[in-house]
Amino acid sequence: MSFILTFLGKGGTGRTTAAIAAAKALSSQGQRVLLLGHEAELGLPLMLEATGLTTEPKEISPKLSVAILSASVLLEQSWAQVKQLETQYLRTPFFKNVFGQELGVLPGLDSALALYSLKNFDSSGLYDVIIYDGYSSAATLRMFGMPEVLSWYLRRFRQVFAESDLGKAVSPFLQPVAAAVLNNADWTSGNFSQPFGMADDELSQGQRAIADPSRVAAYLITTEDPLAIKTAEYLWGSAQQANLTVGGVLVDRSAVLGSVEEHFKPLPVHSLPNRTDESWQPLTQHLPNFQQEALKAPKPMAVDVAQRQVKLFLPGFAKSQVQLTQYGPELTIAAGDQRRNLFLPQELKGQKVTGAKFQDGYLIISF
Repeated sequence: MSFILTFLGKGGTGRTTAAIAAAKALSSQGQRVLLLGHEAELGLPLMLEATGLTTEPKEISPKLSVAILSASVLLEQSWAQVKQLETQYLRTPFFKNVFGQELGVLPGLDSALALYSLKNFDSSGLYDVIIYDGYSSAATLRMFGMPEVLSWYLRRFRQVFAESDLGKAVSPFLQPVAAAVLNNADWTSGNFSQPFGMADDELSQGQRAIADPSRVAAYLITTEDPLAIKTAEYLWGSAQQANLTVGGVLVDRSAVLGSVEEHFKPLPVHSLPNRTDESWQPLTQHLPNFQQEALKAPKPMAVDVAQRQVKLFLPGFAKSQVQLTQYGPELTIAAGDQRRNLFLPQELKGQKVTGAKFQDGYLIISF
C-alpha cells in the first residue's frame, strides 16, 4: 500500500511546483515515488524537463517515476475490462462490437478514470508514495469523494427498488429471466449479486483508505493574497466533506506568516522559498514530513459511541452554510456545494438526531 498525497489551492499558487518538490524530496530519501499528472496540464512535463511521458510510469531519476493520465487512453483500457466482465456474466455479450477508441469522455468520467488508475497503481505494490497533481482542486476533491457518493447510490437505489411495490411484484419472475441472460445466475447461492458485492467491496475499501490519514492526505497551498487564502479555506472545508485529511499548509516565503496562520489554526503552516533557478534543493529542504503531520491533523469525522455523538470538522464554513438532513437511516450534511452522506457505526444507524450545534469549526451531532 502507498501513501497518497495531493495538493489543493487556487490556480497559480504553486500546486504543481509543490508536487514536484515533494516527489524529488521523498525519492531522494529512498522512497519509491510515483508522480501522477494530467494530459490537460502541460506544466508538469515542462517543469520536469521530461519528454515521452505517457499513462505508463517512466522512471526519470532513481526511485522517481512519472505518468501522465490521459482520459481517452484510460477509457480504452477500462472499456476492454468492461467487455471481459460482460463475457463473464452475460450469455450473449452486446458490447463486443463497440470499441473503446470510438468512445468520447463524458463530463465527470475523467475523474472516475483517474481514481481507478490511482487505485491500480496503489495496489500494484510498486510505490511507497504516490503524489497526485490534479488539473484542478475542485476536480481532485470530486475524485476523492466518489467512493462515498457511488456507495450511497448503489446502496440506496438497490434498497429502494427491493422495498418498492414494483420490486416485490417482479422479484419472483427475475430468477428465470436472470438465468436466461446471465451465466451462473443463482439467487440462493448469491452468484447473481456477485458483481454488486464486488462493487460494494471496492467502494468500501476506497472509503476506508481516503478516511485514513496514514494512507491519503492533502496539503493546502496559498499565498498571502486574500482570494488565495479564502480559496484555501474553502478547499479545507470541502476536503473534510470528502473525508480527506488535510495535514498542513504551504505558503511562499514572501508572505507574512502570522497573517496566514490565523486562518488555518490548528494546522501547521510552512514557509517555502521561491524557486528562482534550476535547483530544487532549497525548496525540497524546507518541506515538512507529510506523513507524520497528517496523522496529527484534525480528523474529518470522529464518532463517540458512548456519548452518542458524531463530530464533523468543517473549517471555512459559516453556520448558515451548513445544513443537516435526515431521511430514515440516511444522514446528509450539506456545506457549500458539497454533500456528504454519513456512514454511521452500527450502534447509531437508524437513530434519530436529537440535537446539532456548530462550535469552533465542528458540527456536533447528538443521537
